[in-house]
Amino acid sequence: MMESIQARTKLANGVEMPFFGLGVYQADEGKEVVDAVKVALKAGYRSIDTASFYKNEEGVGQAIRESNVPREELFVTTKVWNDEQGYDETLAAFERSRKRLGLDVIDLYLIHWPMKGKYLDTWRALETLYKEEKVRAIGVSNFNVHHLEAVMEISNINPMVDQVEFHPFLTQAPLREFCRQHEIQVEAWRPLTKGVIFTHPVVQSLAQSYGKTPAQIVLRWNLQHRVVTIPKSVRAERIRENADIFDFQLCEEDMGKLDALNENRRLGQDPDSFSR
Repeated sequence: MMESIQARTKLANGVEMPFFGLGVYQADEGKEVVDAVKVALKAGYRSIDTASFYKNEEGVGQAIRESNVPREELFVTTKVWNDEQGYDETLAAFERSRKRLGLDVIDLYLIHWPMKGKYLDTWRALETLYKEEKVRAIGVSNFNVHHLEAVMEISNINPMVDQVEFHPFLTQAPLREFCRQHEIQVEAWRPLTKGVIFTHPVVQSLAQSYGKTPAQIVLRWNLQHRVVTIPKSVRAERIRENADIFDFQLCEEDMGKLDALNENRRLGQDPDSFSR
């Protein structure tokens, strides 16, 4: 049983990554993101997920500095955006992100989307950053199996993480199995479906049964699938509430009830047809 917000998964290279963290997509740069990150760190979060596209890396860095949490306890992720991809472009984009965050080393650097004609060169840049010890781990986001296979054909280092849309409406079973076989840690974005799933009768029933909120039920389901989970919020009470999921465990039957909600239904874009 995952009993603590401090629980970590060991990536393929031995680096330990928290199973639970804060996503800051759409958190405004400045006070909003600074306050959100500070609340999260005070509540025990140790993983923060941002991206150059989010335009709030400076605020994340400021919050980290002002929180006085030891750097070695933190796990900071950022991502290279689509118009920054390519070998040289990615190396330059990384330096911009690193400067905005105010960090010497980034814990995890991801390719945000598989830009056709570019993502393989982008991956080579990530390998360079890893070899130069500027990043502790490298991975991808929104990669389907065939994208992962293409990277693995040309890589010296396989992706260590694949951050994808994952929730009970989109359980991604084939992708998760592929990642399991190749020691790629799956990470979930939009784990709470922007609240769409909260009114589903199954989720409502389980929330009542366990004395938890619908969000807590769904987040617990994520973790029990051993998927790294980074719900986003800028509201202090919600940030704390989301983390209150380590004092209960869904039984196997109830996990199955949530698994059965799968419709292969995306609420975000499909990596094979995204328009960015």
